[in-house]
This record gives sequence, structure tokens and C-alpha cells, in this order.
Amino acid sequence: MRKPIGPGRGPERGITGEPAAPRDDAAGKEKDATPLSTVVRVRSLLPSLPPAERRVAQRVIDDPEGVANSTITELAQNCGTSETTVIRFCRAIGFHGYPELRLTLATEAGRAQSATGGRVIGSDISPDDSLEQIVEKVTFADARAVEETAAQLDIKMLEQVVDAVVAADRTDVYGVGASAFVAADFQQKLHRIGRVCSAWADAHIMLTSAAVLNPGDVAIGISHTGATVETIDALEVAKTRGARTVALTNFPKSPIAEVADLILTTAARETTFRSGATASRLAQLTVVDCLFVGVAQRTYGSTRKALEATYEAVRGRTVRPDRRRR
Repeated sequence: MRKPIGPGRGPERGITGEPAAPRDDAAGKEKDATPLSTVVRVRSLLPSLPPAERRVAQRVIDDPEGVANSTITELAQNCGTSETTVIRFCRAIGFHGYPELRLTLATEAGRAQSATGGRVIGSDISPDDSLEQIVEKVTFADARAVEETAAQLDIKMLEQVVDAVVAADRTDVYGVGASAFVAADFQQKLHRIGRVCSAWADAHIMLTSAAVLNPGDVAIGISHTGATVETIDALEVAKTRGARTVALTNFPKSPIAEVADLILTTAARETTFRSGATASRLAQLTVVDCLFVGVAQRTYGSTRKALEATYEAVRGRTVRPDRRRR
């Protein structure tokens, strides 16, 4: 059912996290963009790069300050590749050459040092970390995921998704694993303001729900990796039915982009316990909250009435003060 996706394929519209440096016009690429961390962009494009360039990208992610202090020859040797590959990598992420990449990484490293008061806080948890260090690293990674996600969020693309959800008679949200909790959160929010929305995590139900969508309906697939088979298949079926398809993923050139009309991206970094889906979940919830508030604002009058009605319905379900233990 799915088509393989290679480097550079997938819809270019709405791909967020464009580089701060100008892009090569001759290659037909976009110029400019947000002053977002280069590491964030490299991380988002990592799966779509060729193996040799991926090794260079991983070095940039793991040690951006070290790369900024390395010559192109040193970096190529450390990555087991050639200087030509390093240059190709630089152009793939939007820089004209290696000197421009080094300068940008050095500037961003200095900015990061200032933001943390000169302290270097990693996100990887080691066996020897104290509980205090674990708390510091987890909260740092979570905060950075939210901040970086907000910084790279494509507002024009978000607006298009808001428009689609507002106009839709029905919105279905698909996600498995940790993404299923995010899908359920969004469904609960929309349901409370009177929007017809369902969240599905079972592969068969996802497919059957997608099969009965109509043109004008919206199908949203949530997948951190963008490679979750069940979510991709459901979106593909929804697309054949004429529904507007939306992907929420950390990797804008991942396979889910092939079946998405609109793409929203997060910027969660990998950690030692990535399988726990901690920072990625918070990043997804950040985008979902922005989307929900956008929809609620667009339908302000009916939203206020629905919130008041739902609040009134559950107001009596809390323990009264006279029933509390003395």
C-alpha cells in the first residue's frame, strides 16, 4: 500500500524548520527562514540523508561545538568520509559551504551557553547520574522540546490546518503507542467544544474509520518517527476518500509526508530513554494545544457556549467541602 520514500522526496509545502542560512537558488531551494537552531533542522532531516551524509549529520547533532572548532578535513576524517561529502551535507541543509556552517554552529553554541548560564546540560541519562541530575536533564530536554517546537512551527501551515478542522464535518485522529495518548487528548478537547472528532489507536478501526470519511473531512496522523505503518496506512485510505490529510511528525521528509496534504512538525531531541516517548509527547501536545486553541478562537461564540455547558454538566462531580475529612 505504501510507496517507499527516498531522500529529498515528499511534499515541500509546509515543511517546517527551514535553515537560518540562505539556500541555493540555483538548486531551486527556498531562501531564508527562521533563526532556528541548525541542530534542530539537521535532526529533523537525519533519516532522509544518504548514509555518508548521515554520519556527518550525527556528528553535528552530538557535538556541534566540536564541529564548529574542526576543519573540514578533521570533520571528514572523524566521520570516515570525504570533504566532498561534508560540502554536500552543508548544501543539503541549506548552507553554501562548510565555513558558513562552522560560523553558525559557533554562534548558536555561544547563545546556548548564555541561556544556561555557562552550564552544559545534556539530555542523555547515565547509570551514575543522581536523581537530582536526572530531574535536571529531563526537565531541560522537555523544556527545549517545547521551545524548539514552538520556534520552528510553520504558522501559515498551522493556519491551514485550523481552517480545515473548522470547516470539517468530522475529524479523525490516528496514533499508536504514545502518539495515541496525544490523539486522545486532541479528541477530548475538540469534543468538549462541540466538534465531531474521534481518536483511534487500533489498526483495523483506523482503517475502517478512514474508509468512511468524505471529502471535506479531516484525518490527522500523529507519528514521531513518521514511519508508523498503521498511521500511514490509515492516512492513505483517508486520502483516497477525498479527506484532507494532516501529519504531525518530528521528521518532515519521513514516509508519512507522502500521504499528507499538510505537515506540522515537532522538534523533540532523542534521549537515552527515547522509548519512553517523553519529550516527543510534550512536543506533540504543544502543537495539538496550538491547533485546538486556533480552532476554538475561530469558533469563539459556539466554543464559549459549549465550554459553559460542559463545565455545568461536570461541576457537581467534585467532592463538596462538607464531605472532606476533618
